[in-house]
Amino acid sequence: MASSAFLAVFGLGPTELIVILVILLVLFGGSKLPSLAKGLGQSVKEFKKATKEEEEASKAPATTEPKKTEPAPAATTTTPTAPKA
Repeated sequence: MASSAFLAVFGLGPTELIVILVILLVLFGGSKLPSLAKGLGQSVKEFKKATKEEEEASKAPATTEPKKTEPAPAATTTTPTAPKA
């Protein structure tokens, strides 16, 4: 049921999906499609993992103290000297 809701968001019906799959088959060939699907699946998995970690990090209270930064050393200025002729 969730997949039909996902596809409804993009307005894709079964006919459109079949057309897309046929185009992919023609462009990449049958031997490349499994590796493309695997790569896409891994990408989606990593994206979900990263968003989940980000949500957990934002919900967790900050327990560490903010880093104290040292002031930058004063810049020394030099006056240009004229070349000796």
